[in-house]
Amino acid sequence: MGFFTKIKNKLGIGGVKVTLQVPGQVSKEDGQIEGKVVLTTKSEQEIIEVEIKFVEEFTTGRGDDKKTKTFDLGIVKFSEMYTIKPGEAKEISFVLPFQFIQSKSDRLKEKGGTLGAIGKVGKFTNNEKSEYYVEAQADVKSAILDPLDKKDIKLI
Repeated sequence: MGFFTKIKNKLGIGGVKVTLQVPGQVSKEDGQIEGKVVLTTKSEQEIIEVEIKFVEEFTTGRGDDKKTKTFDLGIVKFSEMYTIKPGEAKEISFVLPFQFIQSKSDRLKEKGGTLGAIGKVGKFTNNEKSEYYVEAQADVKSAILDPLDKKDIKLI
């Protein structure tokens, strides 16, 4: 293996490509996301692990007071080690169970009536926003920068 090949592998150049296939929206009541991860490569690579997680990015505040927190709502790991060859595609189907988390304002809003109105006002004044995405990352033996793919998803 040449010097430049080693450097390219370490940086993930021409290495494994991760493609995530998930639906654009999922129901909160379902409690799971079904999809698949497709791995391809231009050079022979060893895959150590594939991790898929469902993440909520919760933002509050405006301007300088803006704060963002991330919550892992569900994680699935496939720790089977294998080698993938050029031109070969490895498909991994998965079911990702998740636990939905509500903010205090959301819980009040669901109660309806006066408490619901207070929840709506609280959510508006705090400028609470949640964005959701699914992320798949492959742990490649020879790479420092592991490849990943991320897809936004809407909870309904």
